Amino acid sequence: MITVIGTGTGAPADGGLLDGADLVVGGRRHLEAVRLPEGVRRVVLGPLPPALDVIERYTGAGRRVVVLASGDPGFFGIVRALAERFGAGALEVRPGVSSVAAAFARAGLPWDDAVVVSAHGRELRTAVNVCRARPKVAVLTGPGAGPAELGAALARTPSGERVLVVATALGDPGRERVERVTPAEAAARDWGTAVNVVLCLDEERALGPMPTLAGPGAPGAGWALEQDAFACREAGVTTAQVRALALARLGPRQGDLVWDVGAGTGPVAVECARFGAAVVAVAEEADGAARARADAAAHGVDVAVVQGAAPGALSGLADDPDAVFVGEGGGGRGGDLPVVVSACARRARRTVVVALAAPDRVPAVRQALTDAGLTCDGVELQASRLAPRPPEEASGPAADPVFLLWGVRPPAAGSGPGARSGAATAAVSGSAPRSGSGSGSRAEGFDR
Repeated sequence: MITVIGTGTGAPADGGLLDGADLVVGGRRHLEAVRLPEGVRRVVLGPLPPALDVIERYTGAGRRVVVLASGDPGFFGIVRALAERFGAGALEVRPGVSSVAAAFARAGLPWDDAVVVSAHGRELRTAVNVCRARPKVAVLTGPGAGPAELGAALARTPSGERVLVVATALGDPGRERVERVTPAEAAARDWGTAVNVVLCLDEERALGPMPTLAGPGAPGAGWALEQDAFACREAGVTTAQVRALALARLGPRQGDLVWDVGAGTGPVAVECARFGAAVVAVAEEADGAARARADAAAHGVDVAVVQGAAPGALSGLADDPDAVFVGEGGGGRGGDLPVVVSACARRARRTVVVALAAPDRVPAVRQALTDAGLTCDGVELQASRLAPRPPEEASGPAADPVFLLWGVRPPAAGSGPGARSGAATAAVSGSAPRSGSGSGSRAEGFDR
């Protein structure tokens, strides 16, 4: 049997639980905080696989093992790795209070509607994009992914107003600190190594309605919304039918960054944000930018709106997008749409989708996508809406055709089809793990 003990937010483990142990495994600070039984072997954690090998030798010989971890070891912690290796039936788990629960308690906020994302040993950009898109996020930190790095990323890109609550040394009466700072203030500090968790809050929306399900509120039913779902009813090439396929090809999801270039009044941007992606809408006209902001607010989502003409306006966007939608207005008035598509395609990590009404522009746009190394495909869409006529004349006139082209970046050698590693995807609480999201080299629950 392996007993896994969560030590709470810095509190030492109950020494009685160690009685009779033959092997005690944990981070150095956990081992130093307890009185170990006479003659017990201890293993200070570094890389995880060698520690698991030692545990296997002891359990195989019928000897008792105790693993010390921080907080709740079943929440982004060691329980996953142990269960994968030894089976859930081999574990007795004694959870403590997680750092996330403690941090929200110190802030005086409920967290049943929060998103929790781990940046420990994973790409920071996933956490950054979740913070841009959601009003209440807890970020589990790690080396190179602490408050300074998170603050710097949030400060350099268009996003809504956010406050960071940095919780350090939780549970240690002499060292515990909980500080509220702006992203820019966080970026200017050296926070040391004792940070447990960072809360990223839109304070105006931090107290949302009581959810039925834990986690961020789900968008309203449906997607590829009809035009009357938007206060600003712009049709053009982004009708509901076109948006349905565009969204399918863009694949916006929590943790992604999506650009909507030539956004008009932003219906595609709003729909991507409803899926949980962080979104930047680039609109050339001041009126369009204002209307895009209004529609985002009406749908309760965050869309960062940048007024300006592409491709020039793109140079001020520091972070590369996962996916880009380019409307036919992306080239601006009299602009060169293939140049804009090329600029987007060279920065897109996954996909670029382009909507066109003019067939003579298709070859140049397709060439721009392929020249940037993307695999290109497309369709011509034409829909006929039903009209209030007698049954024998049910269909109405067909709308003008729209050409939808998309370019997909081929996966790097050795990676799965499509996109980010599974480790980044599984870093967000509630996300289904994907291939490649194994235990990694270090268990996060030990040293936070």
